Amino acid sequence: MQSTIKRNPAGAGPSTTPALVLSACAVAALLFAGMAAAGGKLSDAQARYRQDRAACMSGQSNEDRATCLREAGAALQAARRGQLRDDQGAYERNRLLRCDRLKGDDRADCIRRMHGEGTVKGSVESGGTYRELRTTVPAQ
Repeated sequence: MQSTIKRNPAGAGPSTTPALVLSACAVAALLFAGMAAAGGKLSDAQARYRQDRAACMSGQSNEDRATCLREAGAALQAARRGQLRDDQGAYERNRLLRCDRLKGDDRADCIRRMHGEGTVKGSVESGGTYRELRTTVPAQ
């Protein structure tokens, strides 16, 4: 008994139908649109990386050069994976979480300090910031 294997001639592929071609074009268009949107974010992330790297190289960051470059590279990788967000709302929520453990007037004063009232002394570079809000309370 002899078996035969049927082979397509060189360059011949499966037959295509107009519906298959249209669906392939639609998928390609969606992929291209997604890549274009991501490309804008990626170019922003690359620009930010170049700025961060320049700050590292000039010594303007508050870290040693190796750490600074490692952090800049990690931020770029996170942006490429869509894991890096610049969410002001999350920053605001985090800032106000500091006041949650306080009660009554202390909490209200804390929220006012977090919104910028009063004075701020110190810096991250020096180990922390000190926020002060003086409130005059009438004697009873």
